[in-house]
Amino acid sequence: MLAKISSGKSVFGALAYNKIKVDDDHARVVFSQKMFDSPDGKFSIRNCMDSFYPYLAMNNRTEKVVFHASLNPDPKDKISDEKLSEIAQAYMQKLGYGNQPYIVLKHSDIKREHLHIVSLRTDENGKKINDSYEVVRSMKICQELERDFNLVPLKKGERQEESPVKKIDYKSGDLKHKVGNITKSVVNHFYFQSFGEYRTLLEQFNVAAEEINGIHNGIVYSVIDEKGNKQGKPFKSSLFGKEVGFEALQKHYEISKLACEKKRIKENLKPLIAQAMKQAKSINDFQIQLKKKNIGVIFRQNEQGWIYGVTFIDYPNRAVMNGSRLGKEFSANVFNDFFNNPNRQIIIKESPKQPEQALSYERGNFSSDSVSVLISPILSSNSDYEEVAFAREQEYEAKRRRLKARKGLKM
Repeated sequence: MLAKISSGKSVFGALAYNKIKVDDDHARVVFSQKMFDSPDGKFSIRNCMDSFYPYLAMNNRTEKVVFHASLNPDPKDKISDEKLSEIAQAYMQKLGYGNQPYIVLKHSDIKREHLHIVSLRTDENGKKINDSYEVVRSMKICQELERDFNLVPLKKGERQEESPVKKIDYKSGDLKHKVGNITKSVVNHFYFQSFGEYRTLLEQFNVAAEEINGIHNGIVYSVIDEKGNKQGKPFKSSLFGKEVGFEALQKHYEISKLACEKKRIKENLKPLIAQAMKQAKSINDFQIQLKKKNIGVIFRQNEQGWIYGVTFIDYPNRAVMNGSRLGKEFSANVFNDFFNNPNRQIIIKESPKQPEQALSYERGNFSSDSVSVLISPILSSNSDYEEVAFAREQEYEAKRRRLKARKGLKM
């Protein structure tokens, strides 16, 4: 069984997405806990919102309050609604949401029947439910449920690789849709403080980004092959929405800067990288050392092997940082000298570690030979972004109605 978890700000958006499926006869409720029942027994957004309201009213710190998960058994599993209900309850209990209000819907809009669970990330006192290493814990829980309920187990690697967010094959079709999903995934799930860091992360999925400066600044995206050569026609960012456009990225850089400072990501990365440099005998060995800490490293080299760029990806904290941002001692020139002259003595100043934060790099294991697989458990599926887009549309409409009402009062 494969589980996919997403977060969001709009409870209404998550519920409205499922309501559309119910109205189209592609979904039905199989279980609910601490939720008001509708008189007619039908799925009601209003009743769900009323059920969630006491919890939302107590929240004053958690921004992304929505917990939305999908549970996907193997197509070979023939499971009754009663058993699906038991599986959902066991999953929520083991993940730490057993006492929360939540609703479980069975979806049949694709060949494989699956469950959607909508709940909240804050309890009745407004305290956030612990979501540390949630993806890793979820994977382990799915394995336990496969044994407990005699489900068809996923084969080795499928628990991660089944995610549709993978490198784009330029020979395949529907490139526009795939580029849109990857760009939105990266923007919504990673911190980066410059266009260069954003571009480097996208390249791991065979997507290139280019800034267009002029009277109107913009971003153009292209599909690239493994050698970095552009394939097919480019796509303007406007085709995918404002969230991956020039202005949105400028705002994202500022948000990322504040988030990285608050989480002390740079301070925690530096000693881990310094330790790997001391132990590594080659570039490959250096990458292996960092992978053990769930840190990715991408070197940019010319044909002669000269290192002219280096970028680090902190997977637990979902942050991308160029070496120069960490300090001069982690710049491309330093690494070029370091690996071309291993006998050279390089003194690296290590920043003091924050014990509790440093532990986050030790736990969990996202290691894989593929960057796509490393990132896939973090990023949401295509359908998740349809939900996010719908939620944003609903929020925009709500704001528009409020502004219109205010103007009416002034008149």
